[in-house]
Amino acid sequence: MRTLVEIGSFIKLQRRKKEMTQGELAKGVVSLSYLSKIENKKTEASPEVIQMLCTRLGIQLDNELETTIQEKCKEWYSMLFAVNDKEEIIEKYHEVQALMDTNLTNSLLLFEIHKVRYYLVLGEFEKALDKINELNEVSSSFDNLHQFYWFKFRGNYNSLNGDFNEAMRLYRLAEERQNQFELEDKELGDLQYTIAVTHSKLRNTLEVIDYASKAMDIFQREYNFIRCAQCHILLGISYSRIKMYDKAIKNYNIAKHLAELNKNRQVIQLTNHNLGSLYSTIGNTEEAIKYFVNVVDDIEVHLNERLAAITSLIKEYYNIKDYEKTRFMINKAKEILDLAKDDYYYQLYNYIIQTYTYALNKEHDKFRSIVTDKFIPYLKKHNDYGNLVVYSNMLGSHFEELGKYKESVKYYKLANQTYEGLINI
Repeated sequence: MRTLVEIGSFIKLQRRKKEMTQGELAKGVVSLSYLSKIENKKTEASPEVIQMLCTRLGIQLDNELETTIQEKCKEWYSMLFAVNDKEEIIEKYHEVQALMDTNLTNSLLLFEIHKVRYYLVLGEFEKALDKINELNEVSSSFDNLHQFYWFKFRGNYNSLNGDFNEAMRLYRLAEERQNQFELEDKELGDLQYTIAVTHSKLRNTLEVIDYASKAMDIFQREYNFIRCAQCHILLGISYSRIKMYDKAIKNYNIAKHLAELNKNRQVIQLTNHNLGSLYSTIGNTEEAIKYFVNVVDDIEVHLNERLAAITSLIKEYYNIKDYEKTRFMINKAKEILDLAKDDYYYQLYNYIIQTYTYALNKEHDKFRSIVTDKFIPYLKKHNDYGNLVVYSNMLGSHFEELGKYKESVKYYKLANQTYEGLINI
């Protein structure tokens, strides 16, 4: 039996979706003030009134379809957390949306909340934010299940926008709700993994190890070895940060082995990239380049991974003064970047490519301008402390070579302060 809360929220959401005013919906059915009370959960409408409002909204009351709708929703929800073709996700979305548009169902609120995740999967961040703002107005009606996903998906949104502290706050709220209803193990594991990733962004190394290990225990019981591989990558990153390189390499190799068994190119190359970063950190440039090249040459992996790897190669070749290969990689990076103009990570790699292009061509004014006026402010805004250290040092070295020691000290100091902040987080 549907509750007062579900009916009121349903009517409000469907009315707005059809771009109807309260007056247009209420006319000839109920008074405007009475409809407002229904939508805001201050009164309970009679079955006859609900029938008339749904008829005007073009919605039928068919309880026999409820099980079908729930099953199709569950199928779509699962697709949002697995590696699926986006076209398949979109097709299933439209199938479920058609049912939602024509039926009064208890699944509506959970479906609407999952749209936040859906838009994030598609990279449509403005639509995700619009949906968050829309749902805010009915969020007081959410039960524990709704709140769990509401907080989790808002955490996903903030994480993708670089606000990891706010993301962590929201994930904690989701975590508090997980014991208030029956949650599948795979959902609990996903939340623990997501929290581990966010701790990694905040460089809370011990917390990463704790949550990644908990998530992996669940994924092992579920025989989900790709998710296990992702946890091993997180552990590898954490052990690398505390200079336990042997343990880091061991975890990366386990991740790579699991990914190869499952023929998952994305995870294989994510592991290769992290191995490249580790060897770069310990000064083994030859090994670092080998792993980065593997990622760049694999056209099946995401553009983001290829751009991350090729800009890492640019740094490696530039640092060992192999300027011919640096220039070659810059040109190749530009070709890949042209394919990613609509992606949210475009600007970061565009700045990196411009920075090294100007440095390589000894265009000092352009180099100084791009790094000081655009790139460093961008990195500060997005809390990208790792790159802030790299490019502050690069700028310091640039000014030192030009004999501008006062400016040089300024950026070396910024790099040192940022690095000290990182190791003390």
